[in-house]
Amino acid sequence: MKPRSSRRSFLATGLALPATALGAPLGGSPEPQAAAQTPANEVKLTYRTLGKTGLKVTSLSFGCMTTSDASVIEHAADIGIVHFDTARSYQNGNNERMVGAALKGRWQRVVISSKSGAKTKQEVLADLDTSLRELGTDHLDIWYLHMKNDPAEVTDDLLEAQRTAKQAGKIRFAGVSTHFNMDRMLPYLAKLGQTDVALTTYNFAMRSVAADMNTNTQAPKTDMTAAIREARKSGMGIVVMKTLAGGTSRVQRGDRLYGADSQALVKQLSQEGAPLAAIKWALRNESLDTAIVCMTDHDQLQENLRAMAEPYTEKDDRLLAAQLAYIGPIYCRMCGSCNGVCDKGVPVPDMLRFLTYAESYGQFAMARERFLELPERVRGIRCGDCGACSIACPNGVRVRERVGRAQELFA
Repeated sequence: MKPRSSRRSFLATGLALPATALGAPLGGSPEPQAAAQTPANEVKLTYRTLGKTGLKVTSLSFGCMTTSDASVIEHAADIGIVHFDTARSYQNGNNERMVGAALKGRWQRVVISSKSGAKTKQEVLADLDTSLRELGTDHLDIWYLHMKNDPAEVTDDLLEAQRTAKQAGKIRFAGVSTHFNMDRMLPYLAKLGQTDVALTTYNFAMRSVAADMNTNTQAPKTDMTAAIREARKSGMGIVVMKTLAGGTSRVQRGDRLYGADSQALVKQLSQEGAPLAAIKWALRNESLDTAIVCMTDHDQLQENLRAMAEPYTEKDDRLLAAQLAYIGPIYCRMCGSCNGVCDKGVPVPDMLRFLTYAESYGQFAMARERFLELPERVRGIRCGDCGACSIACPNGVRVRERVGRAQELFA
């Protein structure tokens, strides 16, 4: 596939914008923009500046992980969504190829990010070359070291790989994604100074929402709203993910994955307006630059676009309070209170994240693949063999039950 070399020249100005007819800002502070027309109705796009990169991105970005219909990505780009996120590991490596095909001919209007979870310089650079080939481009706008949840995992070897990639013109900006211990990782990356963009978990199930909603939920030790605000002061771009708290995907398959009553789960996790409310809650934090949300169909895209134009309301507050009460026992906030592992060595947040991939995203194959990447000894542990669980989740997650469920599904 022909590299998009013309895109490099266009983006060299530091501005990655939709067509000017959409009214995108050409500089200065991000501000609400004029509406862009879709075939069905009017969409109001808002823009924020991605940290010191200078890139202008829509406050809602497109997460491609669960997308299999390329036309949804094409439509989002035509509407004016700027940022599209994929990874080397998504859909067994096929997601990048699909994203590249969907955005062909639209490169000058978009910002593309991808990720590698490899652990050595040689492996991560090989992943980068594969990503470029699959996407059909000569460079990425943002390239993340993926799933780094402890400062020790951001090794000098991997940082050197990002510097090498920058010098070779294969990436414009270096990023790190973190799913766990975010309160430690964000200040570390900001102080480190090499990371242009951080991709971090952030949603209404985290500490600040308990205070916002006057719930009785015992809060984790971290206030992510404040952590994001402090990290952003360094100039590092802040991209957030998992804004739907894992529970609001539209689960439709009635197989063994969801138990005997899959429709009851659908009803609970797909309350009308709950996904939109969750996105609006996240976007209230003006210190984040954009929220990546996975979208699988045109209806989801159309609904989620409203988050950029509509205010957060008391009705949204009530919806999320009800949602939080439902997902409280099952959803891991990745807060770090359990220190990441139980006494037997099971990586609890990882196991619960894999379960979310399967149960909420409908990505069983990816979830099992992540499980099989764990050491053989860890894969062989069974929660049922323990007399009691060593993890007492401050948020009330039924850890033993949920991890046991993951072991049952993936082992």
